[in-house]
Amino acid sequence: MHVKKGDLVKVVAGKDRKLGPAKVLAVFPREGRVVVEGRNLVKKHVKGAPGTGRESGIVEVEAPIAASNVRLWSEKLSQPVRTQARWVGADGSLHTSESAAASTFNVAQERVRKVRFSVKSQEIFD
Repeated sequence: MHVKKGDLVKVVAGKDRKLGPAKVLAVFPREGRVVVEGRNLVKKHVKGAPGTGRESGIVEVEAPIAASNVRLWSEKLSQPVRTQARWVGADGSLHTSESAAASTFNVAQERVRKVRFSVKSQEIFD
């Protein structure tokens, strides 16, 4: 999944594509969908519950959007960008494969970190 909870994204397809960037509230990797704050609002009918004090009525809630319809927002470029997977080596250098990054460490137990990298903006999303 190219987005995580808390990321700033832009909807690039659908009825909300003309709106600005928004925050990801939830991610559903199995379904390939994400919930974005204030986007894809649907009306939901809720039944009242006297014991909890909840009233019946119609409420607007965010519905999941396909993850392919959102892109990460680059603060540097102020536009949506595509990302690729990169692995961080011992000196902070980026590598295209996990084994190449692991070979830069002296100790075998060191963990290689995977990050999202935008070639266009040269930005690392972590």
